[in-house]
Amino acid sequence: MRVLEVRGLSKHFGGLKAVEGVDLHLEQGEVVSLIGPNGAGKTTFFNCVTGHYRPNHGTIRFAERYALNGLPAHRITPLGLARTFQNIRLFPEMNVLENVMVGRHCRTRSGAWGAIFRSRAFRQEEADIARRALDTLKFVGLDEQANTLSRNLAYGDQRRLEIARAMATDPRLLLLDEPAAGMNPQETNLLMELIRKIRASGISIFLIEHHMKLVMGISDRVYVLDHGVKIADGTPHHICKDRRVIAAYLGEEATA
Repeated sequence: MRVLEVRGLSKHFGGLKAVEGVDLHLEQGEVVSLIGPNGAGKTTFFNCVTGHYRPNHGTIRFAERYALNGLPAHRITPLGLARTFQNIRLFPEMNVLENVMVGRHCRTRSGAWGAIFRSRAFRQEEADIARRALDTLKFVGLDEQANTLSRNLAYGDQRRLEIARAMATDPRLLLLDEPAAGMNPQETNLLMELIRKIRASGISIFLIEHHMKLVMGISDRVYVLDHGVKIADGTPHHICKDRRVIAAYLGEEATA
């Protein structure tokens, strides 16, 4: 199944063409990376797919059923698409378990009245959310820190907690925006293992990343943006030898 298909996506900010006419697809079970120099339009592309920006042109289809164009983020997440952000966005005064429980609430049914009056159905649902959240923490290796305030976690653990919170939404597709940013080599290796584990669980993964060892080590396919335009796509082996990609990263002289 084609879990994501984007055709002719464009996003302009006044006269700036941040993304221009990009085609991209992702099959069920794949790990696909989106790379490019700073300012290439990668996060803008993610923001269009996840409902944070409305594209000027193009179509976005998810799971061959849903047209995402114009849908806000809070309506896209329950369809099975979740993301993390370039800058960590945890709730610092909540503990680790509570942060993951927040992600799970997009699947709740009790509603506001159940929460106000703490109905039996609401209490049962909250207990189920807590159990599911703890299972997710075990999956990412943070269950022993469930009661720790998120602001007290090590940096790499905060990144994994963000991934756990996104996974708590039960996604079919997980978008990771520079998950290895700021990590040391040991943390990056643990992240690679976690991404492989997530993929093995049946979740497709689409990531933006600058860490080339990670990209080349886990990706089935790679797309490359430069100044908002797709300049290459293919396997990691193909991409690392593409002269246009080398030029975009290292300068035009690299093609000489």
